[in-house]
Amino acid sequence: MGMDLALSLAPVAALLGTWRGDGAGEYPTIEDFAYTDEVVFTNVGKPFLHYVQRSWSPDGAPMHTETGYLRIPVVGTAEMILAQPMGQTELAEGTVVAEADRLVLELTARVSNTATAKRVDATRRRYELTGDRLVTTFAMAAVGVPMTHHLSSDLRRV
Repeated sequence: MGMDLALSLAPVAALLGTWRGDGAGEYPTIEDFAYTDEVVFTNVGKPFLHYVQRSWSPDGAPMHTETGYLRIPVVGTAEMILAQPMGQTELAEGTVVAEADRLVLELTARVSNTATAKRVDATRRRYELTGDRLVTTFAMAAVGVPMTHHLSSDLRRV
């Protein structure tokens, strides 16, 4: 649609687009698993990017989805507001480091849960972009387990 990108988003402009690849999950309370991961960052002509994440099992069954917004309110800082259909919302804050050949986004979130959701207390996310490769990691403190690695994916621009 040819919308100009807000100036504040220049540090994360390289994230724009669709990213897809393989992922792996683990957590002390579940069995390890593999999945296909897709992340989409879209310019909506405002000072934030729209974010959608979806994942599928190896046989193509839907596994997870979340949506939200990425903001860069001050140079070097990042905020992400996320909603998940299983009853959580995340208010994440952190840093963005944009270098000539690499972008690193690191966020820590406090989580709100509905009464029927699995209890998640906090999350940590990292997105590292080098060229057309986006590597993601996700850790969480949930269901009585302290902050522990949960997910990682290795994505390529589609």
